[in-house]
Amino acid sequence: MFDDLPPNLERLHTLRVWHAMWLRRIDHKIAVLQQRRAEEERGRVSRPQPPDWVVEIGIGADRPPVQVHAGDCHMAGARRRPVSSDEARRLLTTGLSACIHCRPDTRLHLLDLGGVVWIMPASRAPARRRFSQPA
Repeated sequence: MFDDLPPNLERLHTLRVWHAMWLRRIDHKIAVLQQRRAEEERGRVSRPQPPDWVVEIGIGADRPPVQVHAGDCHMAGARRRPVSSDEARRLLTTGLSACIHCRPDTRLHLLDLGGVVWIMPASRAPARRRFSQPA
């Protein structure tokens, strides 16, 4: 059928060894990739769900809360702790700022708080003072 193989027995053995080596390498790579895929799937299944709400906390001994975020917000910093929706509402109504990216106040339906909530547009925000460096 395929007569393009060399007629020499030694060359045929060399080709067989060569192809057996490549098959072992390919089988090993397949096994590694299957193991990696299984580990990723186990990680996906066993990964805990992110919290619904998180509070970004500040630096320092008392570590005051800085901002409220949704649990899946990409802008929440590394220093954070999960909170319940009631705690997030309480923090927002007491004046803690809401993240402008994930808008937890909107998601928690805190638009009409009984008082007026002012959100100043960035164009109207007061300019930051620049302090000159001492010479």
